[in-house]
Amino acid sequence: MKLDRQKNTFISDIKQILHQAREIAYKAINNSMVQAYWLIGKRIVEEEQNGKERAEYGKAIIKKLSKALSSEFGKGFDERELRRIRQFYLIFPKRDTLRPELGWSHYRLLIRVTNEAARIYYLNEAADQHWSYRTLDRNYSTQYYERLLSSCSKTPVEKCFVLIDLKTKKLTPQNVGQMDVFERNIYCKGNVE
Repeated sequence: MKLDRQKNTFISDIKQILHQAREIAYKAINNSMVQAYWLIGKRIVEEEQNGKERAEYGKAIIKKLSKALSSEFGKGFDERELRRIRQFYLIFPKRDTLRPELGWSHYRLLIRVTNEAARIYYLNEAADQHWSYRTLDRNYSTQYYERLLSSCSKTPVEKCFVLIDLKTKKLTPQNVGQMDVFERNIYCKGNVE
């Protein structure tokens, strides 16, 4: 009986080691691909602009690139995806603002967020709270950020979010209730400044 329990613990430990290694490898690969897509986007923009401040219209760079990449790397580099990669670079021009916690699926969704403040909010929340792609998609689809803003008024929520961000460097689940109380008690009742 004792040997069976030790054997099960041993096997369980080995399985856990393998699961952790796979998860680390998956995250490393995903982060590498996000970095690669950022570099590809940068290179596309540089090629389009050819050293100028603005790109010339009518260039078929993306079409040619799509054909070349698709023939060597297969699916995933059609013109639409390359335009998305280009847009990714334009929206996130500083490489160090990319969050390694987020995968390409997260960024594909964040590219669609037109409101910059909302995009930054979703980016930080998804990374800090370890949102899966589905959680990010659900929160974006249900306009979570906009509902947060409209719960009282736009300025107070943004001030409150910045205050918490500067103090804690992240928003943790236990702060959410405190933020709501702070927002209602001070901002909504007009007790500020």
